Amino acid sequence: MVKLRLKRCGKKHRATYRIVAIDVRSRREGRDLGKVGFYDPINKQTYLNVPIILYFLERGAQPTETVRDILKKSEVFKELCPSNFIQLLSK
Repeated sequence: MVKLRLKRCGKKHRATYRIVAIDVRSRREGRDLGKVGFYDPINKQTYLNVPIILYFLERGAQPTETVRDILKKSEVFKELCPSNFIQLLSK
């Protein structure tokens, strides 16, 4: 199963995160299938590659709770078909 989750990067006490598509069995810093975005909680910056995110979501990738919140704020789920949109928001 593939998940969209955060991968920690950056210095000590200055963490930034990449949003990646990764196999569930991999470690947090393990090998990812693709980089789909970037999140900096300190500077409140987010970059999302929406077409690639939609590609993984349409093929069954499940976002973690944190990534789901980031995607909700950027309104990525509105671009999915209605049945998938309702299913992802209800979790």
